[in-house]
Amino acid sequence: MEERKKILIVDDDEELVRILSINFMAEGYQVCAAFDGVSAVMRAHKEHPDLIVLDVRMPAGDGLNVVEKLRSSTKTFNIPVLFLSALPYDELKEKAAQAGVVHYLTKPFELDMLLGMVRNILGIEDRKPVLKVMGA
Repeated sequence: MEERKKILIVDDDEELVRILSINFMAEGYQVCAAFDGVSAVMRAHKEHPDLIVLDVRMPAGDGLNVVEKLRSSTKTFNIPVLFLSALPYDELKEKAAQAGVVHYLTKPFELDMLLGMVRNILGIEDRKPVLKVMGA
């Protein structure tokens, strides 16, 4: 059986983290969360996610700072990062690229677009979620 991909969601908006978690789990992903930059780096080292969905503006270390720390560690340097931000892409494009972030989605965003980007980044075919019933 294929191991489920793990996504670390990092955003100081707890409601957004909850909504994304529910939707990612419905797609079959494992989900973990962090609500600030410092805990994001710690969770990434502990959980070894396949993807990090990261807000740019947060307390205790903004997204660029988090990516810098992730890229400087042998345990986390190659984890893909998808920036989610209310900041216009043009404002961050250069800094994001320098930090090694190639995936960027501005808030507000379409959930289907985000899910499609996640599947693309993780190399998963576009498919409908499958309900799995255990013990049936």
